[in-house]
Amino acid sequence: MSEKAEKAADKKSPKDVNKSAEIRKVASAMKAKGEKPRPVAIIAVLQKQGIEVSSPQVSMVLKRMGFRPRKRRKSINLAAAAAAATKSAAKGGKSKSRISVEDLVAAKKAVSRLGGLDRALAAIEALRQFE
Repeated sequence: MSEKAEKAADKKSPKDVNKSAEIRKVASAMKAKGEKPRPVAIIAVLQKQGIEVSSPQVSMVLKRMGFRPRKRRKSINLAAAAAAATKSAAKGGKSKSRISVEDLVAAKKAVSRLGGLDRALAAIEALRQFE
């Protein structure tokens, strides 16, 4: 074996490294320590080792390993917004025809969640048919 071949074998270039395997090693080590394996932390550890990976790549490897982030809950749903609007109208003891600023804000949030005024009106009509 020539001297050049030996130096090349001793010195691994970043192209020779299996990035996914390195991500799995780091994630497993973090899990063993009781830490949550998150892409930002894994990227930092691998960057210290001289391995450059992207956040989407780390996320995909973690997803395939079963480390999925928990789903976020929506802050308030449409039924809760309608219930809050009904309560505020009932508390005031005023007639149903009076609409408060809180009612308008709740209606605007509901319309944006449903994807527009036309869809919101269609949902209200469908709800009216069930009553």
